[in-house]
Amino acid sequence: MRLTLFWNNMHAQFGEAYAESLAKDYVLEQLGSRTVEQALADGISAKEVWRAVCDAFDLPASAR
Repeated sequence: MRLTLFWNNMHAQFGEAYAESLAKDYVLEQLGSRTVEQALADGISAKEVWRAVCDAFDLPASAR
């Protein structure tokens, strides 16, 4: 998954403002207690980060 697609998915699911806030502030256990921004900066793939977001927020299968 490309980073552009990741952000498109985030914005589609959460809205632009909330997606940005969530990425900056919400800590995900599945990402080693990191935020989305931290995980991406640490080199975790966008696909893995997206899966963690889907799991954490129980997004429907159609979003995955």
